[in-house]
Amino acid sequence: MRIISGKYAKRNLFTLKSQKTRPTSDKVKESLFNTLGQFFNGGQVLDLYAGSGALAIEAVSRGMDHAQIVDINYQAVEIIRKNITLTKEEDRFSVYKMSSQAALKKFAHDQLKFDLVFLDPPYAKQHIIADMKKILKLQLLNDNALIVAETDDATFLEPISEFALLKEHHLGKTFVRFYRKEN
Repeated sequence: MRIISGKYAKRNLFTLKSQKTRPTSDKVKESLFNTLGQFFNGGQVLDLYAGSGALAIEAVSRGMDHAQIVDINYQAVEIIRKNITLTKEEDRFSVYKMSSQAALKKFAHDQLKFDLVFLDPPYAKQHIIADMKKILKLQLLNDNALIVAETDDATFLEPISEFALLKEHHLGKTFVRFYRKEN
């Protein structure tokens, strides 16, 4: 796995050798970022189930200002820290070893707002709809914020009235859905 484009392009990333994480493949990542737009002009990104941190690092590589990266697994957090070191810009990333729910409460307390959110929980723990509702309730999104939700192809996500489903990609056994917060 590597950074595909931007400032940190072609750097190989470390991954966790475990069944507890499911890294987003380069093919899925490339398709995802092609849909989002190749590059960003600033903004805040949240990767709530980060695994290796690849999605958040790719977003910062392509122009996001800062990433909040969360994972509950100790080994994943260590891999994320190693990957961030590869960027040589550690100050553009904040890493938290905590549950998604604790992280969302912390970000609300700190009055953070995000422009781009990645929700890619382990397939066995589909929390995406609950997370999206919690993110709304805690007012963690800027206007026109995007949420990218990655699931297996067997997972149905019910519509949420506050979000417009912009696009869906079906790539092998992976489904990627793009949502925009309605104002």
